[in-house]
Amino acid sequence: MKQNKFKRNVSDALNNPKLKVAIRRTTDRADAKRATAVKNFPGFDRTREQGQKIKDHVIEYLDYYLAEFERNAIANGSIVHWAKNAEHASQIVVDICHEQGAKKITRSKSMLGEEIGLPAALDREDFERVETDLAEHIIQLAGDPPSHIVWPALHLTREDVVDLFRENHQNPIESTQVVDLVSSARRELRHHFLSADVGITGANFLVADTGQVCTVTNEGNAELTTTPPKVHIVTAGIEKLVPSIAHAMPLLRLLVRSATGADITQYTTFHNGPKRGTDLDGPEHCHIVLVDNGRTNMLKDDMKEMLRCIRCGACMNHCVVYKHIGGHAYGSVYPGPMGAVITPNIDGLNNAFEPVSACTLNGKCQEVCPVNIPLPTLIRAWRKKAWEKKVDTIRNRFLVACFSQLAQRPRLFQFTTNMAILMMKPFSRRGWIRWMPFAGSWTTNRDLLAPQGQSFIQQYQKNRERHEA
Repeated sequence: MKQNKFKRNVSDALNNPKLKVAIRRTTDRADAKRATAVKNFPGFDRTREQGQKIKDHVIEYLDYYLAEFERNAIANGSIVHWAKNAEHASQIVVDICHEQGAKKITRSKSMLGEEIGLPAALDREDFERVETDLAEHIIQLAGDPPSHIVWPALHLTREDVVDLFRENHQNPIESTQVVDLVSSARRELRHHFLSADVGITGANFLVADTGQVCTVTNEGNAELTTTPPKVHIVTAGIEKLVPSIAHAMPLLRLLVRSATGADITQYTTFHNGPKRGTDLDGPEHCHIVLVDNGRTNMLKDDMKEMLRCIRCGACMNHCVVYKHIGGHAYGSVYPGPMGAVITPNIDGLNNAFEPVSACTLNGKCQEVCPVNIPLPTLIRAWRKKAWEKKVDTIRNRFLVACFSQLAQRPRLFQFTTNMAILMMKPFSRRGWIRWMPFAGSWTTNRDLLAPQGQSFIQQYQKNRERHEA
């Protein structure tokens, strides 16, 4: 069971002031840039509606578009593999690498790769694995898993990166300037790009009518990962499909603005399988591994709306829980609101209930989602299933049952609320409560806002009387 581990992770995160600085530094900047990008794109709402319709259409006819993509990808010269679960997918990739006699493998950032445990699978087989995304390069040196799906090294400060580069780069620099740190990483990675036997990427979109694979990066590392090696391996979830390039375009406009606040990313590439006879460069072999790993279960478990997700990370950038605890506290590949919906499908509800129950259901995640996924509704659905299956602790179920009895008795509810306000007043200091009995879970790591003198019901009645007078 992961519940106790989640609570320990949360406590550790809340007691780490450096982590809070690192998280807010990135997510607050992402919030502001996204807001500006949306404001400067008058057609955002219309494009959002279009993107939602495209994804819903593909989900409705997923079997048709999967068959079409496979047919066209094979026509391009690619070899298509089907993987039911994470272990199967990783084994397919490992087997391909062995068949090609690979020693060094470069990898472009892919959350699907993290989901299926690919880095660990490659390391167990003693391949030399080189992460080529700058942030992934940083966390590989640190020995950390990603803490965000767009900025994997979000939990580290620039000072941390300086120390890592000085300790691990062959020709470390003395400068602490960002531009110099980036140059150091480029020098360190360049020879790996040119000497790799296999390059592995994910896919932002799979284009059904052409069999193409679309990657979106800001660094060009996906292009360097796929071009010099003789073998290109793609790992992609089956929900990444779009009917055509024309359908990919509105989704690209949504993805980049929601993820980084830019109008367009620096590198958007449509890969067409292995190189042809007249091509000057490119891989000699291309393998595409299409991964299910619980996605078809989401179709039948009333979670199909989550398959719209284009992995922009906007939901976690705006999540009040994520902003306090970061990604590692969740203990899963996908943190934040999206993780609260996806992870129970991967790890099982028994092992993923605590992150589901941590959500405040404030709705900001749905508000900023570029394809309008009803994340709060889906999270509530998981909570309902947890209640029905008695996944939660006896203590929590008892507390919910008590609240249910109060909520069904308005007078008793008001009396209990008023008594609680009176009992909390002695512990209030300057509008905050630092400690009080039975509130240790909250006050251990943060102060509790003291009651403002009246309950919500009392204030509502007072305002209503004022307006009626």
